[in-house]
Formats: sequence, structure tokens, C-alpha cells
Amino acid sequence: MISKEAVRAVVTGASGGLGRAFALQLAKHRGSILCADIDEAGGRETALQVERAGGIAHFRKCDVRKADEVLALVDAGKEALGGVDLIINNAGVAVAGNVGDVKLEDWAWQVDINLWGVIYGCHAFIPYFRSMGRGHVINVASLAGLIHVPGMGAYNVTKAAVVALSETLAGEVLGSDIGVTVLCPSFFETNILRSSRRSGSIDTTAAEKMMKRSRVQAEDVARIALRAAQKNELYALPHIEGRAMWGMKRLAPRLFYGPLAKLGARLSRPR
Repeated sequence: MISKEAVRAVVTGASGGLGRAFALQLAKHRGSILCADIDEAGGRETALQVERAGGIAHFRKCDVRKADEVLALVDAGKEALGGVDLIINNAGVAVAGNVGDVKLEDWAWQVDINLWGVIYGCHAFIPYFRSMGRGHVINVASLAGLIHVPGMGAYNVTKAAVVALSETLAGEVLGSDIGVTVLCPSFFETNILRSSRRSGSIDTTAAEKMMKRSRVQAEDVARIALRAAQKNELYALPHIEGRAMWGMKRLAPRLFYGPLAKLGARLSRPR
């Protein structure tokens, strides 16, 4: 569980989108943030915006595909912030395409960033939090980790694994002052589609429109996730439609997946 004030946080994927939104939300409460990202220009811009918003910020270049660079964030956080209360494993990318169409190198790229990046973050910070006797982990998954739309197999697999890792970790730290929250948002505007890789006839136009129309955007998602962490809640589903779909799936999974397949076909309709 984390406090409401002056949190010291490490945020991966901080150069824009949800990562920047997390950093700016923390800045509103005088937080200190180590902005970690492979994109140096974007990460430094986030750090600058944090300082303007009243927080304390430092930038650290980090490729979450590389274990040593993620592990080094612990010492970097201690040096820059005087300690770390919160790790937000946020860095992520997307691969769209049907199983069998997606190239194996794209599967590897997806898994390396979305899953191994989170594994490395947990592996690095959980021992540190145990030594401190407290701390919190926010792992950014997706509604795709709970509900699996056709045409997004590689993405779904990594996000489902992040949910599984978070649930496992929550059980392992139960009874301590270490908390775990897994964030599962649905559609909101982010930079993820700009760097996405696509195979076959997959078209993400419909998804992009749904992102723009959402009433819950990155700032709201970050705020809701941080509030869930303050309450030590395991799941954070910021979108009402996401909560509704998850509930429907659990109540009637066989009936649910027929309409979901049709939704997937609509979202992946060729141009």
C-alpha cells in the first residue's frame, strides 16, 4: 500500500501516454519520479513536465528487454530519489494479427517488452521492498489480459500473463506491507498503436476510433490505478464497459465468446 502524499516512484515507459500520465498524477501530490524509457527525448520531456507540475523528476534510459538495465533501476531509484515506494511496470507495445500470420520475431518482440519487462521489474523490486518492509507494485496489463479478442493473440497472451504474475505475487506478499495492483484498462488514447506491428489484413481503425471516443482517458486511468494502489486493491478496471464485459465472461463464458468473436472480426476488418 502506498500513501497519498510524496510517493517515490519508478515508472517504465514514461516517455508519453499512460506512463507520462502516471508521472504527472504523482507530481500533483509532490511525488518524486524516476522516468525510465528507451526514448530519451520523450522521457526527458516527461521529467520536465513533472518538475513544472511541482514534482521532482529524474530520467534514466532503460530498455525493459534487458534484465540488467531494469535491475539497475533499483539502485538508480535509491540514488536519485532516496528510496523507492512504488514501481509502475508500464512499458508496453502491441502486435496485431492472427495466430499463424504474426511473425515469430514479432511474437518475441511482444513478449520481451510486455512480459519480460514486467517480470524483470518485479524480480528487481520485490526483494528491495522486502528488505524495506513495504512498497507497492503496479503492473499495467489490459482488459486484453482478461478478455481475449481474436486477432490480438500475441498481445492477449502477454497481458494475460501479466495478470497471472500479479495474482501470484499478491498471494506471495499477503500479510506484509507490500501491495500489488494489476491495471486492466480497455480503450483510451495512447501511443501504443503508433509503434504497433501488424500482420495479415488486420486493420486497427475501429480500435483507434473507440480510443478517441472513450470518456476515460490516460489521466483518469492513472488516477484510478493510483487510488486502487492506495487502497491496496489487486484489480483496477477503470472503464465501466471493461468491468461489465469481465463480469459477463465470468457468468457465461460460452455465451460470451460468440459475440466477442464478432467484435474481433469487426475490429480487424480489412481496409
